[in-house]
Amino acid sequence: MTFITHHALVNNVDIAFWHERSADAKTVLVCVHGWPESKRIFSRVVGPLRDAGFDVVVPDLRGFGESGLAPDGFYDVVSHARDIEALVFDHLGYESVVLVGGDLGGPVIQEMALRNPNRVERMVLFNSPLPMDKERMAGMRTRPPVEVMDYFIRQGTDAAALAAELDSEAKRATYIAAFYSTRLWAHPGAFGDDDIAWHDEPFRNAEKLRASFANYESAFDATKRIEKPLYGRNTATPTLILFGTSDHVIYPDFDLMAATVFEIHDGPIRIENCGHFVPWEAAEEFIFRTVEFCREN
Repeated sequence: MTFITHHALVNNVDIAFWHERSADAKTVLVCVHGWPESKRIFSRVVGPLRDAGFDVVVPDLRGFGESGLAPDGFYDVVSHARDIEALVFDHLGYESVVLVGGDLGGPVIQEMALRNPNRVERMVLFNSPLPMDKERMAGMRTRPPVEVMDYFIRQGTDAAALAAELDSEAKRATYIAAFYSTRLWAHPGAFGDDDIAWHDEPFRNAEKLRASFANYESAFDATKRIEKPLYGRNTATPTLILFGTSDHVIYPDFDLMAATVFEIHDGPIRIENCGHFVPWEAAEEFIFRTVEFCREN
Protein backbone atom coordinates (compact mmCIF):
# COMPACT_ATOMS: atom_id res chain seq x y z
CA MET A 1 0.00 0.00 0.00
CA THR A 2 1.25 3.48 -0.82
CA PHE A 3 0.50 6.67 1.08
CA ILE A 4 0.85 10.33 0.17
CA THR A 5 4.09 11.81 1.47
CA HIS A 6 3.72 15.29 2.96
CA HIS A 7 6.51 17.68 3.86
CA ALA A 8 6.85 20.25 6.63
CA LEU A 9 9.72 22.58 7.52
CA VAL A 10 10.29 22.13 11.24
CA ASN A 11 13.33 23.36 13.14
CA ASN A 12 14.77 24.32 9.75
CA VAL A 13 14.63 20.69 8.57
CA ASP A 14 12.43 19.31 5.79
CA ILE A 15 10.52 16.48 7.49
CA ALA A 16 8.68 14.01 5.25
CA PHE A 17 5.72 12.17 6.73
CA TRP A 18 2.61 10.14 6.05
CA HIS A 19 -0.60 11.50 7.55
CA GLU A 20 -3.56 9.16 7.27
CA ARG A 21 -6.81 10.43 8.79
CA SER A 22 -9.91 8.65 9.99
CA ALA A 23 -13.22 10.47 9.91
CA ASP A 24 -14.01 9.21 13.41
CA ALA A 25 -10.57 9.65 14.97
CA LYS A 26 -10.37 10.53 18.63
CA THR A 27 -6.79 9.32 19.02
CA VAL A 28 -3.65 10.18 17.07
CA LEU A 29 -0.90 7.58 16.67
CA VAL A 30 2.58 8.92 15.93
CA CYS A 31 4.83 6.08 14.74
CA VAL A 32 8.58 6.69 14.97
CA HIS A 33 11.02 4.42 13.16
CA GLY A 34 14.50 3.34 14.15
CA TRP A 35 17.74 2.39 12.39
CA PRO A 36 18.28 1.10 9.71
CA GLU A 37 14.73 2.04 8.88
CA SER A 38 12.47 4.72 7.51
CA LYS A 39 8.74 5.29 7.75
CA ARG A 40 8.41 2.30 5.41
CA ILE A 41 8.79 -0.08 8.36
CA PHE A 42 5.23 0.89 9.41
CA SER A 43 3.72 0.48 5.94
CA ARG A 44 1.88 -2.74 6.82
CA VAL A 45 0.05 -1.22 9.79
CA VAL A 46 -0.79 2.35 8.79
CA GLY A 47 -3.89 1.54 6.71
CA PRO A 48 -5.44 -0.89 9.20
CA LEU A 49 -4.82 1.51 12.11
CA ARG A 50 -6.46 4.33 10.16
CA ASP A 51 -9.37 2.04 9.31
CA ALA A 52 -9.68 1.16 13.00
CA GLY A 53 -10.46 4.81 13.74
CA PHE A 54 -7.11 6.49 14.35
CA ASP A 55 -5.29 9.36 12.74
CA VAL A 56 -1.81 8.03 11.95
CA VAL A 57 1.31 10.19 11.53
CA VAL A 58 4.51 8.49 10.38
CA PRO A 59 7.55 10.74 9.89
CA ASP A 60 10.97 10.08 8.49
CA LEU A 61 13.43 11.32 11.11
CA ARG A 62 15.83 14.08 10.05
CA GLY A 63 18.45 12.60 7.73
CA PHE A 64 16.39 9.47 7.05
CA GLY A 65 14.17 8.38 4.18
CA GLU A 66 12.64 11.33 2.33
CA SER A 67 13.43 13.87 5.06
CA GLY A 68 16.22 16.38 4.58
CA LEU A 69 19.61 16.61 6.20
CA ALA A 70 19.93 18.76 9.32
CA PRO A 71 21.62 22.14 8.71
CA ASP A 72 22.74 22.21 12.36
CA GLY A 73 24.39 18.79 12.01
CA PHE A 74 22.61 17.25 15.02
CA TYR A 75 20.96 13.83 14.78
CA ASP A 76 20.74 12.90 18.47
CA VAL A 77 17.67 11.75 20.37
CA VAL A 78 16.69 15.22 21.61
CA SER A 79 16.93 16.71 18.11
CA HIS A 80 14.67 13.98 16.75
CA ALA A 81 12.22 14.45 19.64
CA ARG A 82 12.07 18.21 19.07
CA ASP A 83 11.30 17.66 15.39
CA ILE A 84 8.42 15.29 16.11
CA GLU A 85 7.03 17.66 18.74
CA ALA A 86 7.13 20.55 16.28
CA LEU A 87 5.54 18.43 13.57
CA VAL A 88 2.61 16.99 15.51
CA PHE A 89 1.89 19.76 18.04
CA ASP A 90 2.75 22.89 16.08
CA HIS A 91 2.47 22.06 12.37
CA LEU A 92 -0.40 19.54 12.54
CA GLY A 93 -2.01 21.10 15.60
CA TYR A 94 -2.74 18.00 17.67
CA GLU A 95 -3.24 18.59 21.39
CA SER A 96 -2.22 15.11 22.50
CA VAL A 97 -0.93 11.90 20.94
CA VAL A 98 -0.13 8.24 21.46
CA LEU A 99 3.50 7.52 20.60
CA VAL A 100 4.70 4.30 18.96
CA GLY A 101 8.34 3.35 18.48
CA GLY A 102 11.15 0.84 18.56
CA ASP A 103 14.93 0.87 18.10
CA LEU A 104 16.01 4.56 17.83
CA GLY A 105 12.34 5.49 17.78
CA GLY A 106 12.10 4.05 21.29
CA PRO A 107 14.39 6.60 22.98
CA VAL A 108 12.83 9.35 20.87
CA ILE A 109 9.30 8.63 22.10
CA GLN A 110 10.54 8.07 25.66
CA GLU A 111 12.16 11.52 25.53
CA MET A 112 8.97 13.07 24.15
CA ALA A 113 6.88 11.51 26.91
CA LEU A 114 9.16 12.86 29.63
CA ARG A 115 9.26 16.29 27.99
CA ASN A 116 5.49 16.44 27.40
CA PRO A 117 3.77 14.45 30.16
CA ASN A 118 0.43 16.20 29.65
CA ARG A 119 0.39 15.75 25.89
CA VAL A 120 1.50 12.13 25.52
CA GLU A 121 -1.48 9.96 26.41
CA ARG A 122 0.17 6.54 26.00
CA MET A 123 3.11 4.78 24.40
CA VAL A 124 3.55 1.55 22.48
CA LEU A 125 7.18 0.45 22.81
CA PHE A 126 8.93 -2.50 21.20
CA ASN A 127 12.53 -3.76 20.98
CA SER A 128 14.12 -0.51 22.04
CA PRO A 129 17.10 0.80 24.00
CA LEU A 130 16.22 1.47 27.63
CA PRO A 131 17.70 3.54 30.45
CA MET A 132 19.71 1.30 32.74
CA ASP A 133 18.82 0.78 36.40
CA LYS A 134 21.25 -1.61 38.09
CA GLU A 135 19.13 -2.02 41.21
CA ARG A 136 15.80 -2.72 39.53
CA MET A 137 17.41 -4.80 36.77
CA ALA A 138 19.61 -6.89 39.02
CA GLY A 139 19.93 -10.45 37.74
CA MET A 140 18.55 -9.59 34.28
CA ARG A 141 20.45 -10.06 31.02
CA THR A 142 20.97 -6.39 30.22
CA ARG A 143 23.60 -6.65 27.46
CA PRO A 144 23.27 -8.03 23.95
CA PRO A 145 25.92 -10.56 22.92
CA VAL A 146 29.26 -8.80 22.42
CA GLU A 147 29.64 -10.16 18.91
CA VAL A 148 26.55 -8.31 17.63
CA MET A 149 27.67 -4.90 18.90
CA ASP A 150 30.47 -4.35 16.38
CA TYR A 151 28.25 -2.18 14.19
CA PHE A 152 27.33 0.05 17.15
CA ILE A 153 30.96 0.68 18.10
CA ARG A 154 32.10 1.21 14.52
CA GLN A 155 29.27 3.59 13.64
CA GLY A 156 29.72 5.43 16.91
CA THR A 157 33.50 5.79 16.96
CA ASP A 158 34.71 5.43 13.37
CA ALA A 159 31.76 6.65 11.32
CA ALA A 160 33.69 8.75 8.80
CA ALA A 161 36.03 5.91 7.89
CA LEU A 162 33.16 3.43 7.64
CA ALA A 163 31.23 5.77 5.37
CA ALA A 164 34.31 6.21 3.20
CA GLU A 165 34.63 2.44 2.83
CA LEU A 166 31.02 2.22 1.66
CA ASP A 167 31.86 4.18 -1.48
CA SER A 168 29.23 2.84 -3.88
CA GLU A 169 25.47 2.33 -3.88
CA ALA A 170 26.02 -1.42 -4.08
CA LYS A 171 28.28 -1.46 -1.02
CA ARG A 172 25.87 0.69 0.97
CA ALA A 173 22.92 -1.50 0.01
CA THR A 174 24.81 -4.65 0.97
CA TYR A 175 25.80 -3.16 4.32
CA ILE A 176 22.23 -2.27 5.25
CA ALA A 177 20.72 -5.46 3.82
CA ALA A 178 22.66 -7.55 6.33
CA PHE A 179 20.69 -6.06 9.21
CA TYR A 180 17.49 -7.44 7.68
CA SER A 181 18.97 -10.86 6.98
CA THR A 182 22.30 -12.40 8.02
CA ARG A 183 22.80 -10.39 11.20
CA LEU A 184 19.66 -12.01 12.64
CA TRP A 185 17.92 -8.88 13.84
CA ALA A 186 14.78 -10.19 12.13
CA HIS A 187 13.26 -13.64 12.45
CA PRO A 188 14.62 -15.81 9.62
CA GLY A 189 12.56 -15.35 6.47
CA ALA A 190 10.70 -12.25 7.68
CA PHE A 191 12.08 -10.20 4.79
CA GLY A 192 12.28 -11.39 1.21
CA ASP A 193 14.85 -10.05 -1.23
CA ASP A 194 12.43 -7.47 -2.63
CA ASP A 195 11.47 -6.36 0.90
CA ILE A 196 15.11 -5.88 1.84
CA ALA A 197 15.83 -3.90 -1.32
CA TRP A 198 12.89 -1.60 -0.57
CA HIS A 199 14.02 -0.96 3.00
CA ASP A 200 17.69 -0.47 2.18
CA GLU A 201 16.98 1.85 -0.78
CA PRO A 202 16.98 5.13 1.23
CA PHE A 203 20.43 4.30 2.64
CA ARG A 204 22.04 3.95 -0.78
CA ASN A 205 22.44 7.73 -0.69
CA ALA A 206 25.88 8.39 0.78
CA GLU A 207 24.87 11.54 2.69
CA LYS A 208 21.84 9.86 4.20
CA LEU A 209 23.81 6.82 5.31
CA ARG A 210 26.48 9.02 6.90
CA ALA A 211 23.83 11.09 8.68
CA SER A 212 22.23 7.91 10.02
CA PHE A 213 25.46 7.07 11.85
CA ALA A 214 25.39 10.36 13.76
CA ASN A 215 23.05 9.22 16.52
CA TYR A 216 25.52 6.43 17.31
CA GLU A 217 28.28 9.03 17.46
CA SER A 218 26.20 10.99 19.97
CA ALA A 219 26.26 7.95 22.29
CA PHE A 220 30.06 8.26 22.53
CA ASP A 221 30.58 12.02 22.12
CA ALA A 222 28.52 14.56 24.09
CA THR A 223 29.41 17.32 21.62
CA LYS A 224 27.23 15.50 19.07
CA ARG A 225 24.15 16.12 21.25
CA ILE A 226 22.17 19.34 21.07
CA GLU A 227 21.39 18.81 24.75
CA LYS A 228 21.44 16.03 27.31
CA PRO A 229 18.33 13.83 27.07
CA LEU A 230 16.03 13.36 30.06
CA TYR A 231 16.14 9.57 29.37
CA GLY A 232 15.04 7.83 32.55
CA ARG A 233 12.29 5.97 34.36
CA ASN A 234 8.73 6.94 33.42
CA THR A 235 6.17 6.88 36.22
CA ALA A 236 3.31 8.60 34.43
CA THR A 237 2.75 7.36 30.86
CA PRO A 238 0.78 4.13 30.35
CA THR A 239 2.98 2.00 28.10
CA LEU A 240 2.30 -1.16 26.12
CA ILE A 241 5.46 -3.28 25.99
CA LEU A 242 5.89 -5.63 23.01
CA PHE A 243 8.92 -7.89 22.53
CA GLY A 244 9.84 -9.69 19.32
CA THR A 245 11.80 -12.52 20.90
CA SER A 246 13.85 -13.55 17.84
CA ASP A 247 15.79 -10.27 18.01
CA HIS A 248 19.54 -10.90 18.40
CA VAL A 249 20.57 -7.26 18.89
CA ILE A 250 18.37 -6.03 21.76
CA TYR A 251 18.76 -7.07 25.40
CA PRO A 252 17.80 -10.73 25.96
CA ASP A 253 15.59 -9.64 28.87
CA PHE A 254 14.17 -6.55 27.17
CA ASP A 255 10.65 -7.41 28.32
CA LEU A 256 11.60 -7.73 31.99
CA MET A 257 13.77 -4.63 31.86
CA ALA A 258 11.07 -2.52 30.23
CA ALA A 259 8.62 -3.50 32.95
CA THR A 260 10.93 -1.82 35.49
CA VAL A 261 11.29 1.37 33.42
CA PHE A 262 7.59 2.06 32.85
CA GLU A 263 5.68 2.02 36.12
CA ILE A 264 2.27 1.95 34.38
CA HIS A 265 2.47 -0.75 31.75
CA ASP A 266 0.53 -3.40 29.86
CA GLY A 267 2.40 -6.60 29.13
CA PRO A 268 5.16 -7.26 28.51
CA ILE A 269 3.80 -9.28 25.59
CA ARG A 270 6.30 -11.65 24.02
CA ILE A 271 5.79 -12.20 20.29
CA GLU A 272 7.34 -15.44 19.08
CA ASN A 273 8.74 -15.92 15.55
CA CYS A 274 9.26 -12.17 15.40
CA GLY A 275 12.44 -10.18 15.68
CA HIS A 276 13.48 -6.54 15.84
CA PHE A 277 11.05 -5.09 13.29
CA VAL A 278 7.76 -5.82 15.04
CA PRO A 279 5.31 -3.71 12.92
CA TRP A 280 6.59 -5.43 9.79
CA GLU A 281 7.19 -8.95 11.08
CA ALA A 282 4.06 -9.30 13.23
CA ALA A 283 1.76 -6.70 11.69
CA GLU A 284 -1.54 -8.36 12.62
CA GLU A 285 -0.64 -8.83 16.27
CA PHE A 286 0.87 -5.35 16.42
CA ILE A 287 -2.37 -3.86 15.11
CA PHE A 288 -4.55 -5.92 17.45
CA ARG A 289 -2.49 -5.12 20.55
CA THR A 290 -2.20 -1.42 19.72
CA VAL A 291 -5.91 -0.96 19.04
CA GLU A 292 -6.88 -2.89 22.18
CA PHE A 293 -4.47 -0.87 24.32
CA CYS A 294 -5.60 2.49 22.96
CA ARG A 295 -9.24 1.66 23.58
CA GLU A 296 -8.72 0.82 27.24
CA ASN A 297 -10.27 3.23 29.71
